[in-house]
This record gives sequence, structure tokens and C-alpha cells, in this order.
Amino acid sequence: MTERHRVVVIGSGFGGLFATKALRRAPVDVTVLAKTTHHLFQPLLYQVATGILSEGEIAPATREVLRRQRNARVLLGEVTAVDLAARTVTSVAPTGSTTTPYDSLIVAAGSSQSYFGNDRFADFAPGMKSIDDALELRGRIFGAFEMAELATDPDEIDRWLTFVVVGAGATGVEMAGQISELARRTLPGDFRNIDPATARVILLDAAPAVLGNFGQKLSEKAAKQLRRIKVDVQLNAKVVDVDATGIDVEDADGQRRRIASMCKIWAAGVAASPLGAQLAGQCGAATDRVGRLHLEPDLSLPGHPEVFVVGDMTAEQPGVAQVAIQGGRYAAKQVRRRLADRGPQPPFAYRDKGSMATVSRFHAVVSVKNLQLAGFLAWLMWLALHLFYIVGFKSRVTTLLHWTISFVGRGRSERTTTLQQVYARQALQRLDDSRT
Repeated sequence: MTERHRVVVIGSGFGGLFATKALRRAPVDVTVLAKTTHHLFQPLLYQVATGILSEGEIAPATREVLRRQRNARVLLGEVTAVDLAARTVTSVAPTGSTTTPYDSLIVAAGSSQSYFGNDRFADFAPGMKSIDDALELRGRIFGAFEMAELATDPDEIDRWLTFVVVGAGATGVEMAGQISELARRTLPGDFRNIDPATARVILLDAAPAVLGNFGQKLSEKAAKQLRRIKVDVQLNAKVVDVDATGIDVEDADGQRRRIASMCKIWAAGVAASPLGAQLAGQCGAATDRVGRLHLEPDLSLPGHPEVFVVGDMTAEQPGVAQVAIQGGRYAAKQVRRRLADRGPQPPFAYRDKGSMATVSRFHAVVSVKNLQLAGFLAWLMWLALHLFYIVGFKSRVTTLLHWTISFVGRGRSERTTTLQQVYARQALQRLDDSRT
């Protein structure tokens, strides 16, 4: 009996999940290797962090998503090594390591937060790349108001009620907008010693514009709306240091200043998975400055047509969900065509479906080819698209319910925080460091 073709997929994000689902009817056995047990809808992490959605609504269990796909299995483990010559992948879980052989490999390991060489900033300004990050930030954001309520010194209250978001891309803009609305719409009346509406939300970026990739018109509209909801937008401001009680900034004129703040959020910069550098070292592929791979036109590694790389690890494409989705489907189709002895597809060509970001309640910006919109209609388009890509009918229903509570009303359904959420990431990091 001939052994079925073995496909290993690294990662359960958009690229990995859509590649796996595209192989559902193919004569292959698929093994998904992922360091988490869930598929993460990363664009909505900021809503978990600000108490709008629960983590389950944006992160369904991967096993549940693939339950009906009989040719797919899911293994928990962080991939630490790929041997291109032996065609094996090594992954590590709490109980030990696993080596998985492959005939075709689809690498969709995604990206991580980049602090531009200042990794110590992470202890004081968490990023926004995982459920752990979002839950930690939820604890820090809501905890800041609680600590301000306990404080008696005006300067200490100000430090607790000053929130700094670093990075004016889509994630930073959305986070800053939601913290401001949380402070001004949801929390007033809940405290006795402080007025949450006096909280200061600062959005910092070394660039000269917010949402720079949306074009000047939408950038200016977004900045205007942010200022309307009391977000202090500070551009051409480079972060040079971060510690427990504040952040040091260098302005365009070279002058340095300090912003006293107990709650900082890092939404600037990404770095490709370390697997990119490992693969490059074995096959001689070039990488860009953040570790993304330069690939063949069909998304395969140079010299290794059986290995495909999709999503945030590709240098030629923007780091957005649609790139990962289309790349994952393309790679899966390439595998199917080879097994059927059909010719290759044309080179991969990303179909740009546009960009969108929410700025505040009922206000978003949308850029789709020649269409540029800002305001309520753009927000409705954002709403519809995100509901469409959320996996699972149940998640769509509960998400819509929570959006109604938060956007039409003033409530936030997910305000529960614990000390474990705030400190777990750092504790796990220290544990990892002690093992190496």
C-alpha cells in the first residue's frame, strides 16, 4: 500500500489554517504544528485588551475548527528546528520534543513584536501579538484605574491615569481610541475618588503621520477623529527608553522629555519568526531587515520546491491577514496540482482587498483601491468584514452581541482581570530563560 503524501503545516494562524482547510479533499495527511491550541483572529486583540470581547470569541480551538477534517491532525508544540535535508520538523512541548517527517511543508509561523533591539522594554510595555499579551494589557489597563482610585498623591494619580500607546499604525490607533472611549464612556460613575474621564491617552510615533499606509487624506481624517475623542497624538517622537514609571521620548529637534505613565502599550514594529533565519541559513535565501524571507515566485524556498512560506514571513508582501489567507490557499493548491501531475500555477499575486481600521465608536477609515472612506459607512464595512472572518457561527453571534453592548450602550462585557493575567507572561519568560 502506497503511503499517503505527508503535509506538515507550521502555525495555526490565518496562513496555516486556510492552507489546511484547502487540503481537505486532497489525498494527503496533514499535521498542524502550533505552539497554541487556538486559531487567533489577531486584528481584534485590542478589543480583548479593552474589555469588549472575550478571548474565546477571537480564538476558537484549532481542534474544533478542524474537527470535521478527517485528514488533518493537530499537535501542540513550538517548532524549534526544520531540517531541510532530512525533511523533518522538530517541535517542543512541555512533555518533550517531537520529530515529524514531511513530503511537503507549509511554514506559516507568523511574526512577533519587535522592540528594535530594546527587548527590555517588553517588561514595561507589552505588545499585542497573543492572547497572553491582550489579557495582560487588560489587567494593566483596568488595574491602572483601580490603583488611581487608591492613590492620594495627585502626581501618582496622574501617572496611573496616563496611558501611552507606542505606534500609530492600525493596532496603535485602535487601541488608543478604545482606551479613550473606555475612560470617557464606560467608566465614569464607577469610581468615587477619581474621574476616569480625566485620563490622558497619548499616541506616540516616530513617523510624521498616523496610519501612514492609508494615504494623506485618511491619515488626516483619522488624526482629527482621534483628537476629537481626546487622544493626544504626538508624532515625530522617538521612544528612547521605557521603565516602570514612564517613557523617555526624543522629538524631531533632538530634545528629550519624559512622560510619566504606569501603563504603556507597544504597538510598533514586528519581527519575523526566528524560523526564517534558520531556513535561510540552510538554503541560502536572502532575508530583509526584520527577518522575512525572499522566496521564489511560487512562495517556495530557493532550491526546495517542497517547502512553502506564507504570511508575515514573506518579504515581498505586506504583513496583513489577507496575504496569509491567499498565500496559504495558493500553497495548498500547488501541493494538490503536483500530486495530480498538473502544471504549476502562475506566480503568486496578492490581490489587495484594501485596508481598514477603527478609530472610535462608529468611525473607521477604509482604503480599497480608489475608494477611500472615513466615518460611519466605513465603520459598517469594517464591522461586516470582521464578522465574516471570525470563525464559527457562535462566535459571530456573541461578538455581535458584545459589540452592541459596547458601541450602542456604554458597557464592557469582559472587565474581569486577575494578577495572574498581569504577571504570567513575565513569569513564563523567566522560566524559559532559566531553562536555556
